[in-house]
Amino acid sequence: MPDTLDPAVADAIEHIQALGVPEWHALSVESCRRIEDDVFSEGAGEPPVAQTRELSIDGPAGDIRLRLYWPELRVDLPVLVYFHGGGWVVGTLDGVDDICRRLAVEGDCLVVSVDYHLAPEYRFPTQVEEAHTVVDWVAATAGDLMGDPSRVAVAGTSAGANLATVAALLARKRDGPPIQFQLLLYPITNHDFETDSYTENASGYLLSQESMRWFWGHYLRSEVDGANPFASPLRADDLSGLPSATVVTAGFDPLRDEGAAYADRLAADSVSVTHRHYERMCHGFLSWTGEVDVADEAMSAVTADVHDALH
Repeated sequence: MPDTLDPAVADAIEHIQALGVPEWHALSVESCRRIEDDVFSEGAGEPPVAQTRELSIDGPAGDIRLRLYWPELRVDLPVLVYFHGGGWVVGTLDGVDDICRRLAVEGDCLVVSVDYHLAPEYRFPTQVEEAHTVVDWVAATAGDLMGDPSRVAVAGTSAGANLATVAALLARKRDGPPIQFQLLLYPITNHDFETDSYTENASGYLLSQESMRWFWGHYLRSEVDGANPFASPLRADDLSGLPSATVVTAGFDPLRDEGAAYADRLAADSVSVTHRHYERMCHGFLSWTGEVDVADEAMSAVTADVHDALH
């Protein structure tokens, strides 16, 4: 574990703590969502894109709302399906508006941001099936959206990264649709609270061990689901044949070890993987581009990975 948190990240955490925002597990679901809207969903519409559009598609639990971002209005753009984080319980399209815009512009791809149904109203495996539904819809309709159905990728942050990689697992199981690349930003990969990173980063860095227990508790139908590889992809027997990947981890993140372990498993199963580890960062640090230099550097690196994988 690194000795010290990056000073700019420490300042950002101090600012949030000064606002008096409680940890997630200390709040009701309704309060968590209200705070998410008030504090963490301040999209500034930057960088500009050529066009955005919102639409809904049919899903296994009802309509799934999507927001699409075109970097340019031209045909045959690769398509990146993006799942927001929030422990499957909170999170909005607005909360990832900035990262979706940057991925669209710097990755030169059409980004489809997914407003999947949230727990606990909808529990596992609803979100997994929705993720597959959206990817399948994108592959089937990409041409109508000026996209290229042969170049489809998945991406997400935290719980969204979990959904991205299990969508790839489910596509492999169901023989499609083809997915070319997966971008996994500090992913949740295992229902296990006994790792060194959970112990070292149990509290004080925005995402705590208790909050993760709270999120998992709302997501799973029972503890038994935690052993299911479509909830805990690190427990899959075999990861071979999955799309190439970039996995981002942070030193001061309780999810650090499971993210690193997932990158190692992908490599061991002959999947091409780039593991980008940021020792002095915490969970969610990519939300601080413009404030934290390392976050800007990391974002440039991952958008370059997206561009290289899809072009």
